[in-house]
Amino acid sequence: MNSQDRLEQLRLDLAAFAAARNWEHFHTPKNLSMALIVEAAELVEHFQWATPEESQHPDSDKLEEIRMELADIFIYLIRIADMLKLDLLQAATEKMAINQQRFPPTAS
Repeated sequence: MNSQDRLEQLRLDLAAFAAARNWEHFHTPKNLSMALIVEAAELVEHFQWATPEESQHPDSDKLEEIRMELADIFIYLIRIADMLKLDLLQAATEKMAINQQRFPPTAS
C-alpha cells in the first residue's frame, strides 16, 4: 500500500473510531485545532531547556514519548482536514511549490 493509500486508510479509521464513540459532535475544526495546539505544546515540553544538540539525540524513552506526541498531532491534523474536506497531501504539495518560489536554493 502506498503512502497516499495508507493516509486515506488512516483517515477512514480515525473517522470510524470517532463515530463508534459518538465523538463526531465534538470533532469540530475549532475543537480539533485547540486539541492539536495542546498536543503541539506537549511536544515542545520534550525539548524545553534542551540544547540544540540534545534535541537531536534524545534517549530511547524520550524518543518514544516524542513519537507518541507526533502521532497525536498527526491524528488531530488528519481529523481537522477530514472535517473540512481538505486534501492534506495536495495542500502540502502546493505549499512546497509556493515555498520553492519564495525560497530559492542558495549557492554553496
